Amino acid sequence: MAVNSAVLQLVAAVSSLTFVLITGVRGLLGLGPAIFLTASGLTAVPAGRLMDRFGRTPIMSAGFAIGAAGCALTALATRTESSLTVIVGFGFIGAASGISLLIRTAAGDMYPPERRARGISYVLFGSVFGAILGPTVFGPLFAGKDVKADSLTIPWLVAGGISLVALVMVQFVRPDPKRIAELIGNPVQGAPVAAAPLRELVRRPGVRPAMVAALASFGVMVSVMNLTGYVVVEHHHHTQDSVFPIVGAHVFGMYALVLVIGALIDRVGRTPALEVGLVVMAVSTIALLWVESVWATAVLLLGLGIGWNISFVAATAQLADRTSPAERGKLLGFNDLLAALLGASLALLGGYALDAIGVAALAIGATVIVAAPILIIAHPRARIGEAA
Repeated sequence: MAVNSAVLQLVAAVSSLTFVLITGVRGLLGLGPAIFLTASGLTAVPAGRLMDRFGRTPIMSAGFAIGAAGCALTALATRTESSLTVIVGFGFIGAASGISLLIRTAAGDMYPPERRARGISYVLFGSVFGAILGPTVFGPLFAGKDVKADSLTIPWLVAGGISLVALVMVQFVRPDPKRIAELIGNPVQGAPVAAAPLRELVRRPGVRPAMVAALASFGVMVSVMNLTGYVVVEHHHHTQDSVFPIVGAHVFGMYALVLVIGALIDRVGRTPALEVGLVVMAVSTIALLWVESVWATAVLLLGLGIGWNISFVAATAQLADRTSPAERGKLLGFNDLLAALLGASLALLGGYALDAIGVAALAIGATVIVAAPILIIAHPRARIGEAA
C-alpha cells in the first residue's frame, strides 16, 4: 500500500501534464487520468473474480508487475513523444492500480465483522508511509527543472522501480488472506455457502447505499486529485515541484487517521460514517473556489482525503460484511469498476470544463456530485439495511 500510494502521487501530479506534453492536445488534459481510471475499473472485476478463485497474493503480484511495465512504457513515451506508447503505459499503470485497490479485500478477509473496519484500516495505514515516500522521492527529481516531456522520464522509471520492490514484498504474504477468511469461518448471516451471482449480491440489504457512497466519493476524489496538479501549475502559476507537497498532503489525509477512523466506524455504524465522509469532501471541494496558495490548496486536499477515507472504509466494511470470502472480490471489483468509470468520466469532463471555464467549474461540479448522494444514503431503508 505504501508503494501504491507513492506511485499514485506521481500519477496525480503529472499524468495530465505528461499527456499534454506528449500529445500537444491541451483541451484533452483530462484524458490522461481518464485512461488511467478506465483501465483501473475494467481490470477490477476480472481481478476480483480471479482473487476469489486463486487467492489474493498471486493477483497482487501480477498487478505490481503490470505497474512496473506501465511506468517503463510511459518513461519511453516521454523520450519518443509517442501518443500510442503513453496511452498503453497509462493503461497498464491504471490496471495495476485497480488490482492494488483490491488489497482491501485481503484486509476484509482477516477480521471478523465486528472488527472489520478496524482491520481494514490497519492494512490501509501502510499508505501513510507512501504519503511520505512520494514527495521525498519525486519532489527532488522536479526541483529547478523546466516542465518538458523529457524531464518526466526519470520519475516514471523510478516509479517502475519501486513497483518491483512491492512485487518482491508481496511474495512474503503467507498464508494467503483468503485462506485466513476460510479458517475464521464466520459466514455472513443469511448468505449461502456457494458464491451468489453478482445481481443477487447488489440486492442484499445495505449494499446499494454503500456503493452509492463509494461511487460518489471515489469519483470526485480521483478526478479532483488528478486535475489539481494542472490547476496549481497552469492556473495559479506555481512551480511543478510544489505539486508534490499538495498531493502528499492529500494522500496523508487519505490514510493518516485511518486507524482512528476504522475504530470509530465499527462503533458508530457504517451509514453515519458514509454521510460524514461525503460532507467533509463537499466542504473541501467548494472551498477550491477561493484558494490559490500552495499551503491553502494542500489543506483542502488534506480535507478531501480525510473525507474520502471515512466514506471509503465505511463502504468497504459494509460490502465486506455482506459477502462471503468467495464473493468478496467479485463485489468489490464491480464496485471499483463503476467508481473508476465515474472517476474517468469526471476527470475527462472536468479537464474540459477546467480548460474552457476555469476552476469554478471543477469546484462547483465536484461539490454537487459528492453531496447529492447524502439524501439517498440517509433514507430510512439505508439504515434498516445496515442493521439487517
